[in-house]
Amino acid sequence: MKTKNLNVLKNRDIFIKDKKIAEIYSKLRTILLKNKKNNSFGIAVSGGPDSMALAYLSNNLLKEMKYKAFFLLVDHGIRKNSAKEALKVKKTLKKNNISLKILKNKNKISKNFQKKARDIRYELLSRFCKKYKIKNLVTAHHKDDQVETFLIRLSRGSGVEGLSSMSEATKLKYGIVLIRPFLEYKKEQLKYISKRIFNRTIKDPSNKNKKFLRTNIRDLVKILESKGLNFDQIVRSIKNISSTKDAINFYVNQSLKKFVKFRKKDAILDFKMFKKEPEEVKFKIINKIVKNRTDSYYPPRSKKVLNLIIGFERRDLKKCTLGGCIFERKNNLLHVSKEY
Repeated sequence: MKTKNLNVLKNRDIFIKDKKIAEIYSKLRTILLKNKKNNSFGIAVSGGPDSMALAYLSNNLLKEMKYKAFFLLVDHGIRKNSAKEALKVKKTLKKNNISLKILKNKNKISKNFQKKARDIRYELLSRFCKKYKIKNLVTAHHKDDQVETFLIRLSRGSGVEGLSSMSEATKLKYGIVLIRPFLEYKKEQLKYISKRIFNRTIKDPSNKNKKFLRTNIRDLVKILESKGLNFDQIVRSIKNISSTKDAINFYVNQSLKKFVKFRKKDAILDFKMFKKEPEEVKFKIINKIVKNRTDSYYPPRSKKVLNLIIGFERRDLKKCTLGGCIFERKNNLLHVSKEY
């Protein structure tokens, strides 16, 4: 019997007999079907156990549903052995009949390493998706990532938007939807799948680098977990904050219609009306304008937005830049255009 057919039989056997894998597989199906924009999917792979589990499960699921799947790995080219590591992942997946496309970064990364690396990753993935008319980009973010992100943003003084953390589906540019089907599962559950299917996965040394805030937060979470930290309770809080965010967003969208005019080259905001709004609403209005002008995935930092608002309210500022946009106040109007 051919190797491919043996793998198919092996996969069916695993899904039937292993309830742990069957549950996650079923959840993956539900979430992808609920959020998909078309029948083509980009699956983001890093080589870590969580993304390898995603690659394995989505490969079987999308073949079963007869949808197109593109498995994508971004090689940032930062570490000396990153190219070799990418090829190892490619070979490992090939043994399981999964074809991996490696996207290579050609830009240098110096300051603000993790943010820039993340931005480059999403930019390369989004461009590939646009080129091949893929409307669904799937990542393996899990419950541990969700809790870490919440604590990082809490430490930075984030508002409701930031503390609501990651959602199951998020709109990206080019009409692409970012889908995160594993937010209800812990990393250990995904590790179990990878260990069952693959002999080894790639470890990113930066995950242990103490100069990165996420690494220190991850270590803190381990300590808190040993003292009784309940992930489910934190996730429940995140969901409550997210519900609050949705309510505020409804109000913000109404406000945008009242006193923000979006034109081809800029947006004009009635600053006199803007000043009367609550602080959280002001933040969201600025962030929505920036996103509209730049298609940026991540909003500007809260502190920078606050400084901008205070500066224009006190008239200390007449013109400044934020999040790739130029803000300029002219009497009671604030003009916002894309920075070139």
